Amino acid sequence: MKTYLKFALMSVLAFGIVSCDDDDNNSERGEARMAVRLTDAPGDYDAVFIDVQDVVIKYNGNNDDDDDVTISNDVNAGVYDLLELTAGTNVLLVDDQVETGNLSQIRLILGSDNTIVVDGETFPLQTPSAQQSGLKVQVNESLEDGIFYEFLLDFDVDESIVQQGNGGYSLKPVIRASVEAESGAISGTVLPLDFITEVTATNGTTEISAFTNETGQFLLAGVPSGTYTLTYQIDAAAGFETITVTDVNVEVGAITTVDAVTFQ
Repeated sequence: MKTYLKFALMSVLAFGIVSCDDDDNNSERGEARMAVRLTDAPGDYDAVFIDVQDVVIKYNGNNDDDDDVTISNDVNAGVYDLLELTAGTNVLLVDDQVETGNLSQIRLILGSDNTIVVDGETFPLQTPSAQQSGLKVQVNESLEDGIFYEFLLDFDVDESIVQQGNGGYSLKPVIRASVEAESGAISGTVLPLDFITEVTATNGTTEISAFTNETGQFLLAGVPSGTYTLTYQIDAAAGFETITVTDVNVEVGAITTVDAVTFQ
């Protein structure tokens, strides 16, 4: 049985300003891997510098006043010229494990060093309240256990920059957001429950292992697509022979659930 995921979700999204914290109020879940990349469509300016300081996410079911979830303490923060992130060029902002669930929002937290260069002259780029709060993206994507998701945030500079009556400029970001599953996973159950079993998937070039939990379940996460052989091994002292299962097919964006295995 396979649980299929959406491979891509594309929609034009307008950003708003919202408050955010770093605590996680979500209930206990499994884990998925999530990466966020930033890119840009060309715009008619010399440069547009965005000061990205943090990336946080929000799950469905939380109110706007609930705490957000920081993806990682190792965010690739910095000032980026959006006009250099074109023609397939992008920058990786974060890549880390997150809890599974229905992801509703990605929020970019900006610093104060946002500027725009027009005809060789540099102007401050106003981002109202963005230093204390954030830019909100509605994504509405279900994250499944063991799958790697990559989100691409594609700014539309021409639509995102607003010239003010006083000659200044402000940022009201419009973005095209896409998400793609980059791997699959293998799950199953092993009996009896008295022993911890090591399960290994191999296909000649890739080898991924995991141990069963107290209920005999295992999950091999982040498995590239392909056909694998599974080996089930209990400590040799227990007297069980290794069990092998062949022709286990893994597809990107799918969790392949294999039949339960019982050691006799």
